Amino acid sequence: MRKPQSVNHATRQTAALVESLAVLCHIPNVVIFFFFLFGIVIGSFLNVCISRIPEGLSIVAPGSRCPRCLTPIKAYDNVPILGWLWLRGKCRSCALPISPMYPIIELLTGLLFVACYLSFDITQVTFKWIFFCCLMVILAVTDLRVRMLPDAINWPGFGVGLGISIFIPPEDGTALLLSLRIAHQIPPRPVLGLLDALLGAAFGSLLLLGASALYKAVRGREGMGLGDVKMMALVGAFLGLRGAFITILLGTLLGSVVGLALIAGLYLVRYKREVAERAARRGLGKPGALRWAIVSKYQLPLGTFLAVGALLVVFFAQYPAFQLMPRAR
Repeated sequence: MRKPQSVNHATRQTAALVESLAVLCHIPNVVIFFFFLFGIVIGSFLNVCISRIPEGLSIVAPGSRCPRCLTPIKAYDNVPILGWLWLRGKCRSCALPISPMYPIIELLTGLLFVACYLSFDITQVTFKWIFFCCLMVILAVTDLRVRMLPDAINWPGFGVGLGISIFIPPEDGTALLLSLRIAHQIPPRPVLGLLDALLGAAFGSLLLLGASALYKAVRGREGMGLGDVKMMALVGAFLGLRGAFITILLGTLLGSVVGLALIAGLYLVRYKREVAERAARRGLGKPGALRWAIVSKYQLPLGTFLAVGALLVVFFAQYPAFQLMPRAR
């Protein structure tokens, strides 16, 4: 009697493949690698946003090309991070230097995506903060490069923040406390999330607007632009009132420390020495005092430091208030 031959069914093979992929998805190093890979690919797109949005150009068309010779960049030269390395930071056609900003942003975005996974696992919250990190990278680098916080990022980001708050609340708790004190009841969870987002946006933007008006009244000149105010509306919609407050606190503290260090460094390396000496020869003052007057006027972009502060809040200062509240019916 012949033994029956085994038959491989397509359904069994498909099931085995799915099970293998499921096992891979539970291996931490593999998941980290895919988050990093996803991050550097998105970072390449963020580079497009950073370079084109301030110029009012489309982020969709035309494709990536050299700004001098207008030669389209080949797909194999457009690989995140690696493309810049094997091109040695130069255009293949005209040898125009390519800014190291591009691989740095791709690497930074990849690391932020990995940080989101390690902090929040694979959840809806993870993808909320991934999106927020992308917004912060665009705003931070754009403000650093061209001293601009585009409305094309601030307003859509603010709207998305409000929308997400209905499903994934900021976990701030301010709306919960106000509801208990004023209405003596707990509204539904989506309502609390939206209220926390609105309170955070209003507090963050109005606080910066008041600080700007006070600075102008005291110093007689603008201290910050309205872009910072709009940016804080976006940040507050994602982080809530307390998160917005800590963002402003950290951002201004970091900006002050880095600004003072930079001013001192510029003075020590004799920044604008020739200008100060020419002015001194015309009897406008002593060279040292003139150089100090020049470097002390140097201003760093506040938006960059607000973005850094917001990211620090995301990863180190979350307030899980909603985990402690009873489920609203």
